Order: sequence, then C-alpha cells, then structure tokens
Amino acid sequence: MVLSAILLFGCSSQSNQLTERDAGLVSPPNVVLIFMDDLGYGDINTYGGTGSETPNLDRLASEGMRFTNFYAAQGVCSASRAGLLTGCYPNRIGVVGALMPWDDHGIGDGETTMAELLKSKGYATAIFGKWHLGHHKQFLPLQHGFNEFMGIPYSNDMWPVDFDGTPVGKDHDRSIWPVLPFFEGNKRIEDITTPAQQNMLTTRITNRAVNFINQHKDTPFFLYVPHPMPHVPLGVSEKFRGKSKQGKYGDVLMEIDWSVGKIMEALRRNGIDDNTLVIFTSDNGPWLNYGDHAGSTGGLREGKGTSWEGGQREPCIMRWPATIPAGKTCHELSSTIDLLPTLAAITEAEIPSNKIDGVNLLPLLKAVPNSEPRKEFYYYYGYALEGVRKGNWKLVFPHDHRSYEGVLPTNGGWPGPYRKGHTGLALYDLRRDPGEEYDVKDLYPDVVEQLKNIASKAREDLGDDLMSIEGKNVRPAGKI
Repeated sequence: MVLSAILLFGCSSQSNQLTERDAGLVSPPNVVLIFMDDLGYGDINTYGGTGSETPNLDRLASEGMRFTNFYAAQGVCSASRAGLLTGCYPNRIGVVGALMPWDDHGIGDGETTMAELLKSKGYATAIFGKWHLGHHKQFLPLQHGFNEFMGIPYSNDMWPVDFDGTPVGKDHDRSIWPVLPFFEGNKRIEDITTPAQQNMLTTRITNRAVNFINQHKDTPFFLYVPHPMPHVPLGVSEKFRGKSKQGKYGDVLMEIDWSVGKIMEALRRNGIDDNTLVIFTSDNGPWLNYGDHAGSTGGLREGKGTSWEGGQREPCIMRWPATIPAGKTCHELSSTIDLLPTLAAITEAEIPSNKIDGVNLLPLLKAVPNSEPRKEFYYYYGYALEGVRKGNWKLVFPHDHRSYEGVLPTNGGWPGPYRKGHTGLALYDLRRDPGEEYDVKDLYPDVVEQLKNIASKAREDLGDDLMSIEGKNVRPAGKI
C-alpha cells in the first residue's frame, strides 16, 4: 500500500529555503509535457511502484516537485485530453468518453488549446504521439495550435487485430475497427497493422521529440509527448523486452523511463534544461481487467473508466530548476485542467475568452507559503456529476459505475470482464481513507451539506445527467 504520508495536505521540501534564482522566473521557459496513457498512480518507483527500473523518472522527481493529489480531468482518454489542453472540465466543451474512428465530432474550433496559447507568445509547438480529440482534418493538431504532428489519431487498440496480435476475419467482433493510421501533419503516411510496428512507437516518438529539441534549442518551444503506452496492446522495443521483473508491462515502463531520459539528455546537451518546465503525468488510471498487462492504483479504489480515486488520481512530476526547488513534494489539490492557466501565468499569455475551469498553480511551484489555489474539484464522468471534493473530504453521489471488484482479470493481453457497481450517497475522508472504503456521512452531516452546496453550483454551471440538469455554461463539441 502506497498511501500514508503522501496524502497529507501542504507542500514539503528537502530544503525550507529557496535560493534567489528559485524564487524568480526566467523568461520565457520551454515547456515539455509528457502524457502517458492508462498509467496507474502506483506504477512508478517514486509513487511506490516495484518490478521495473525507472532511474530517469526517479531523478526527475528528486530534481523537481512530486504531486500526490493530482487529478486527470476525467477517467477516460478523449475527455481527459480535452481537459488537459483547454483547461476545462471536458463536459463543458462537449468532449467526453473515448472518441471512436467513426465519430463525426471532436474539439471545437472556438476552444483555445495550450498550444494556441503558447503559440501566441512566439513558441514553436509540436505533438508526437496520440491525439484522440477527433480524427477528421478540422480536429487534428495542426488546426489547433501545433506546428508539427506525428503519431496516431486515437487509441492504439482501435484496429482490426485480436488480443493475441493476429488480424481478425470479417466475422470477428473486432472487424468493425478500421486499420490504425499513422500521421505526419494532416497526412496519413502509413498504416499500423502488426504488433512489431506497435513495438517501435515509443522509440519513434522519442527520437522525433529529441530532434525537435535540437532544432528549437534557441527559441522557446512547447513539446507535447502523449505516449500511446502503456495502453494495451502493450508494445516494447527489443532493447527493453524481457528486462523487468514485472513482465511486459514493466518492460514498457522501463522504455518510457528511457524516453524521459533521452528527452532530458537532449535538454541538458543543449544547455536549456534549467529553464525548461518538464511535466510528467497521465490521462487516467489503469485498465485493471487486463491483469498483468495493466498497471497499479497503489491501493486506490477501482481504475480507468470511473470517478473513484483509482480512475482519476495520477502521478505528476514537475521539474523546472529556474523556479521549482529540488526534492519537493506537494499535497495540494490540483489537476490537469490547471496546467493551461499556469502556463498562461508563467508566459504572461492571455487567458482564453471562453470560460475555463483551471486555476494557476504557479504559487505552488514557487513554494509560496500556505498556497491553496484549487479549493474544490468536481468528479464528472461523461455529463454526470458523480462526486465533489473539498480539502480531504470527498462526497460521492448515487450512481452506477464500471467496477473491477469481485471479477477475475485476464492475463497475456486479453481483457477480463467488468462488473456493474452501484454506490449510494457516501462521504470519504481521503486523508484517512484514500481507498474509499469507509462511508462517514453519518458522522459528519455538516460536511455533507457543505459539499452538496458545492455540487449545486457545479450542476448550475456544468449540468448533471444524473439529475437531468442542463448546465448554463456548456459549449458544444466541433462537428464535421
């Protein structure tokens, strides 16, 4: 169990004193955002993970800040990425769930992405990896602030290949999936049809990221690296295959760690690592029914596809020597939706005119005493408000949900079943009970009422399908 002192509030550091350089801002910093797919809270060493060596991530954490109460916008692929890039709860902008290859909607033209915000300040921008905010041209990265894109438009399991890596016939239930395309800019340049091609995705993405750093070392840049891994089907190159004690999943984590190391090496070699903000986090929790091909929540409840802690709480490491003191741990409430306004504050960029939900985390990065920029967090899944958090208290509202409890996962890359779970109204003290096992609503009725009032504000603003409430400030997704 990886859940003890790391879940307290406040920020702690190996040093209580900031140097003059740490306290100030060097302008303009580069930004590297490394975004994993289905990584669990308990997967990497600095969050209690075992079975794979991750020295580069360990070093990143020792040289920067490790967040312990950091949340994905929602517990599923497209919604999470929409929140990350726009600073909005995904349901505010109409992008929820995981977009399919046959969907005709995606990120709206009127939304301002992180890339567009930084591009307005003269940054070169690139994405290498998985997009998943719409695969039609009008939704692709080059139409939303990125100068360069190389990678896949949606998840790597959206292809007509069985779980053992063999192509399927026309009568197979996976035959509905089209061939997985690989893009350069707006152009589909090849198809990914074999596990061998998936094995090279992490290496291809990393090499391209390093080249981008080398090419833009003299100008500010925003590099977004949303790896397709460790989403199933797991792909790992020969250099890491069979190298971990954890099996294939651990091999994938070791290659991800290698990728982080190559990116950091490029920053150091070019003399720009001190003034580059590097952020490492993930889109949602592990897909637990895949057994040994899935990650660990570190003892948090449930996983991907839920609004329980295991579905949305993620590891997050930020390193920026020009501002962040080394060896710092921060327990304050924070989220991927807070990154856009934080970057706006750092670069003095203008906040989008459309309403957003993120808050500026810069006071936390600068270790301003008693900082608590995010007071509350809403746990939406799709358009349903399933919980709210304030401080250590989390109030969960009655809802049905995907559950991994009480069913046996399957190993070897094959999916096990889900169970249909249901919860009534429940209150959890996440400081004492991060696994969400003990409902204490009867002990703290005043806290329940306080959190219900917070939920009422959320419903008025963003809506709630569970109560058939339409939000006053939601915007539609883009449509072809």
